[in-house]
This record gives sequence, C-alpha cells and structure tokens, in this order.
Amino acid sequence: MLTLCNHVSSAEDYLNSVKITFLSCFSGSTKVSYERAFPSVRQSGEICGSLISAGYDKYHNDPLGFTVRYGHKFFLPDRDGVSLKGFYLRPEIMYSHYYYTSRIGGDRTLANMGATLATIGYQYVYKRFLADFWVGGGYAFGNPSETYYHHGFELWHWFGRVNTNLAMSFSIRLGICF
Repeated sequence: MLTLCNHVSSAEDYLNSVKITFLSCFSGSTKVSYERAFPSVRQSGEICGSLISAGYDKYHNDPLGFTVRYGHKFFLPDRDGVSLKGFYLRPEIMYSHYYYTSRIGGDRTLANMGATLATIGYQYVYKRFLADFWVGGGYAFGNPSETYYHHGFELWHWFGRVNTNLAMSFSIRLGICF
C-alpha cells in the first residue's frame, strides 16, 4: 500500500506543454508548439507556429514566411491516466505561406498551401520531459512550391508521380510539461 501511495503522489499530471520540433531548424524553419490537455475527456488542443527561414534551407531557395497549424488530440484509453501521455488520433488543419526564389528564372514566387490531415501518434511523458512521435496524411489545396515541401507537410512526388492534393507529414517533437 505504501508503494502504491508513493507512486501516485510522485506522478504529477501536467496540463500544459511547450515543444520544439526536433531538427526542424535543419529543414528551413523553426517550429514551436503549445499543447493544453482537457483531462476529463482525455483530449488536448495543440497549436504550432513556424518561422520559415529560421534554419538551414536544403533547397537553397531562400524561403521567407510562416506556417500555422492546429490539431485536436483524442487520446486512447490507458492505465496511467496521465493527461498528455499515450497513443492518440489527431485531426489537424494547417496553413503554409511563404515566398521562395524559383529555380526557373530566379523570381520570388509565392507558395500558399493549406492542408487537412489525419495523424496517429504516441506522446511519452517522463517527469517534466515530453516526446511526441506522429505520422499522418490528408488533403492539400492551394499554390504549391516547386519542391513540394511546405515546412510542415510535403506533397506526394515519388515514383514518377506528382499529386499536389496528397499531403503527408511526420514529426518528432521534444518539450517540457508544466
């Protein structure tokens, strides 16, 4: 009984987290997220903002703009009962708006894309540390860039086929809970 009481009292249940997308600065942008748990229903809301140009641009097209996204997580039932921990399903909307230097002609070109995604992931919490892993896909619309990369999602362009309406995304985010 004493062991159970010690376990329960040491497992704090945090309702907020701030995360940074792991290695995002090596993809041409820096992404920061805030998540708020709704523990009574095992859900959370997460908003992510990104500054496009704050990082190494692998395409060397000098992008400048922003990305914003909102996802609502539905955590699957688990034994721990920790608000921000566990497997989840997340519908998500996002918008990416940036200018880049086109390879053809060198003109500044606008990439203006939106997407709706369905993602599945797992979020791990240890004390105040949080790690979030997820993958997803969905529908994209708008004016795509010539690289098909939109700093938060990528459009299908593999195996000799291009589909500017098929968006894919995956990420690893690391953060702290409070």
